[in-house]
Amino acid sequence: MKILMMGIKEKVLEELLLEEEVKSQNEIVLYNDDVNTFDHVIDTLINACDHTSEQAEQCSLIVHYNGKCTVKTGDYDDLKPRCSKLLEAGLSAEIV
Repeated sequence: MKILMMGIKEKVLEELLLEEEVKSQNEIVLYNDDVNTFDHVIDTLINACDHTSEQAEQCSLIVHYNGKCTVKTGDYDDLKPRCSKLLEAGLSAEIV
């Protein structure tokens, strides 16, 4: 019986650690607007989020057709200055 209990405790601990890891990941969501050009959005994603030109182009198309797109995931401390760069460039974005 003791072995079974240890297995359950380990399983619960593993699930809690996984849940904490998932919670620590935040994302920058970029929203569509009718102001910025594709070129501006692409250039800004390259500069602010370290996207390749292909990534930035794909994200700009997703934003255009779906209204929003997650453009970067990670720790909040890493995302905050990146999101600030997007906002300073006139894009609509937030960390969620």
